[in-house]
Amino acid sequence: MASAQLALNDVSIGFGDGVLLSKVNLSVMPGECVVLVGPSGKGKTVLLKLFAGLLKPTLGQVQIEDKDLNQLAPHEQKQLLLKMGMLFQKNALFDSLSVGENIAFPLREKTKLSEAEIQERVVYFLEQVGIGHARLLYPDEISGGMQKRLGIARALALKPQIVLYDDPTAGLDPITSRLIVDLILRLRAENKSTVIAVTNDMVRAYQMADRIAMVVDGEIVITGNKAQTLAHQDPRVVQFVRGQLHGPLTESQ
Repeated sequence: MASAQLALNDVSIGFGDGVLLSKVNLSVMPGECVVLVGPSGKGKTVLLKLFAGLLKPTLGQVQIEDKDLNQLAPHEQKQLLLKMGMLFQKNALFDSLSVGENIAFPLREKTKLSEAEIQERVVYFLEQVGIGHARLLYPDEISGGMQKRLGIARALALKPQIVLYDDPTAGLDPITSRLIVDLILRLRAENKSTVIAVTNDMVRAYQMADRIAMVVDGEIVITGNKAQTLAHQDPRVVQFVRGQLHGPLTESQ
């Protein structure tokens, strides 16, 4: 049986005098999509940052491909993290760079590709996310949905095996949100990548996830697939799911 590609083993982390997450465990198998849901401010984005090496746990292990990320030498950690791409919640685009240059920047910084190869990859990924026509525009000249597509293209440009999406549909209307998740799923299938995504939208969580995990009260509660999540007996899960389903979106969207 294959081992987990990503894992948290008894991980705790806190800020100041407070403990945000206490001895949490999570395993993500190769090619799997796990979606993190739950109330705001409970640690979903922190979990992504732990996997991305942007934060270190107070206790426990963050494992990527059976290696303890925070026990590796700096050059070994760098090589491991090159297998990972991340879409930040606010897209983290460079306003002073064009759409095309936003994608070219990490390729110049992290690879030894020639300029011709970089531009070829820029064109390819912009076409993949459907904004090839916007290559010479700047982020403030394109819509929020297009900015999200650009963020996805940049996250994928290094051809990562693992992709972390922090609230990829935040601030988007229901139709655009559905299209963005369709895009994420298509690119995941084409690249055979492993995905962890954060969202507070249960409709998109059901659309995207192989398994759902709720981050609440310092814990990770694995709720399973859509049917298992809807039938889950934990009152915190029931309250969150029902609250989402009573919102402006319907389960079928």
